Amino acid sequence: MTAPAVRYFAGRDGARLAYRELGAGRPVVLIHGYFSTATVNWIRYGHAARLAERGLRVVMPDLRGHGDSARPHEPAAYPPDVLVDDALALVEALGLEDYDLGGYSLGGRTAARMLVRGATPRRAIVAGMGLAGLTRAVGRGAFFRRVLDGLGTFARGTPEWRAEAFLKTVGGDPAALKLVLGTFVDTPREALSRIETPVLVLTGAQDRDNGSAEALAGALPRARCVRTPGSHMSAVARPELGAAIADFLSEPDA
Repeated sequence: MTAPAVRYFAGRDGARLAYRELGAGRPVVLIHGYFSTATVNWIRYGHAARLAERGLRVVMPDLRGHGDSARPHEPAAYPPDVLVDDALALVEALGLEDYDLGGYSLGGRTAARMLVRGATPRRAIVAGMGLAGLTRAVGRGAFFRRVLDGLGTFARGTPEWRAEAFLKTVGGDPAALKLVLGTFVDTPREALSRIETPVLVLTGAQDRDNGSAEALAGALPRARCVRTPGSHMSAVARPELGAAIADFLSEPDA
């Protein structure tokens, strides 16, 4: 489907950041993964449309350094946890108080960090993420750093070649994306134990990229883990992922 028109809000440092909306009703903020965009993660595969059909207003930002958002090349524009600062600024800019929250991969980590830092959505989805991806986040992304440092050198068909092809498809900015890798911070397990929001930990059946999804669900007081078909790269493109999100958000509150 055609992507909704891009809208903009200001990050806390004044950066011009993009988001899109689809549907009307209860807001749900969905955050995409690294290298990707809101349009690719949530619109291309029909997830946003499915949620809109359930009566939800789907708010989808482009992360700093990605998509239609600002892509500064100055390291000072990428302090630790800046993606969380940006997402909290979006919630504030839109005046969201009663809303849901979710994200995939880097977006899932960002959503979890928002919870740790005091965000209070009704429900949250942490998808494509395991416990190690949160507790040992600093230094992760070595594969993507290798891709960004070696553009144009990879043999056809290798994982690096496929990642570079995806980067070209979305028009990614290598310099900005490399700086994003330095924004990750570790989340202590005890911080996860204080999150009271009901959380769906949602991961592909073959996804082990960020550690154990089951262990992450076990570290959260009010969480459950659901596995959908696919690997880390393919699960996000499957309709089962969007269906699981829609079902979770449609459940009556306890």
